[in-house]
Amino acid sequence: MKAPYFLGIDIGTQGARVVLLDVEGSMLGSSEEAFALSSQSREEQSPQMWWDSCLRSLRALLEHTAKTINLQDVKAVSVTSTSGTVIPLDTHHAPLHNAIMYSDKRSAREGEICRELALQYMPNGYTGFNASSGLSKMVWYVQHYPEQAQKLALWVHAADYIIGKLCGRFDITDATNALKSGYDVKHHQWPDYLCEQLPLKREWLQKVVPSGTPIGLILPALARKLGLPQHVQVVAGMTDGCASQIASGAVKLGDWNTTIGTTLVVKGVTKEEVIDPEGRLYSHRHPEGWWMPGGASNTGADWVSAEFSSRLEELNRKAAGLIPSGHLSWPLRQSGERFPFLAPTARGFEPEGLSEEMRFTANLEGVAYLERLAFELIERLSSEKVKAVYTAGGASNSDVWLKIRCNVLGRPIYKMRHVTGAVGAAILAASKTHFSSLTEATGALTQVDKEVHPTEEMKERYETGYKSFLGLLQEKGYLKTANHYA
Repeated sequence: MKAPYFLGIDIGTQGARVVLLDVEGSMLGSSEEAFALSSQSREEQSPQMWWDSCLRSLRALLEHTAKTINLQDVKAVSVTSTSGTVIPLDTHHAPLHNAIMYSDKRSAREGEICRELALQYMPNGYTGFNASSGLSKMVWYVQHYPEQAQKLALWVHAADYIIGKLCGRFDITDATNALKSGYDVKHHQWPDYLCEQLPLKREWLQKVVPSGTPIGLILPALARKLGLPQHVQVVAGMTDGCASQIASGAVKLGDWNTTIGTTLVVKGVTKEEVIDPEGRLYSHRHPEGWWMPGGASNTGADWVSAEFSSRLEELNRKAAGLIPSGHLSWPLRQSGERFPFLAPTARGFEPEGLSEEMRFTANLEGVAYLERLAFELIERLSSEKVKAVYTAGGASNSDVWLKIRCNVLGRPIYKMRHVTGAVGAAILAASKTHFSSLTEATGALTQVDKEVHPTEEMKERYETGYKSFLGLLQEKGYLKTANHYA
């Protein structure tokens, strides 16, 4: 345990989690608390509930760690939370309404309007507005609650609210949170059309800074309550997806992270903005001025829990002796794919008559093939090489799946020890308060848990399988040509 120490806070959909890291990346402790949720929690949640849970979790963590470290050595704190969740505040920074959650579908029509305006007035910027975007929810609220809107002083994002409670500054947000609220991350400004074409006021919009920017000191009364020094710096936060990318280690040019949970999500770092005419990818701004493009598939690991969870350990063991399977499967459990190709009517497939073990193995391979297709799309659109692949999510716990993926990709895969949004927030807290950059902080505070390398023999055998997979996608009409993304 080596000082100084850094706090990370993650306000998720279902609960609050806090962690404390030392300067070498060791986790000194963590605490979490589930929210009391209702059937309406997918649409709205209480920001005060978040703060109360956050405080209790911080107290529990700090009381525990105070037995072994000096809390006076805690140097900084940052926060991550869901992207697209927004809160209207009055002049006293009190919520005028519950937080409107990213998962609230009521602003679907407003999302369409925002997208049409973005395509008209800022076609080279972010145009992917929909019901999950913060901008859509702001417009929806103003139109449905006009009397409350008269009292509105500021729109903030979920992470900003907790940062405001920590240091009193509610008027600052970061570029990753601001993106889906309409901020132009390329030119560092709020576009005119937001206030000229939509019922929004410029004074409602926050100042935007790069994630990791120190924005204030912890409030003295709060510091005393928690037993922390008054010099703890509060640092601008980041969306949960980007924070998890940081924790995965993928922060340098050419670094990419694949998280395979319910869906497969790919995020990375490029020198130039990646422009995708089909909208499969969109780009956040890296705190060091680069770009953080990403895309999310409808394919993932949901099929594992749905069909194979009762025998998972045994199936993983048997799959190790069956690879490569020689079969072509694609475990898409819904209709339609959005990344790495658009195919609204696409359906998953698998050969008939396979044993359970072989079905499981072929499905693992199918997801790996899709991951490779994603990286080939990225290299084609960006004209930049994918240099390293980091991984997170439930799929990264399967050794055989890691082996399959690294051989299909033809490059090593790295898995870090602590890959959570809260850890990413703690690294962000350290990035400009103790280190000189996010890249330096991530290098110092992430710890490789496992790295898996391909073999020439296995790589060659999967090359054949991959080409056959592309051919089958083409045959079914999902890909335009077999080498479309190569």
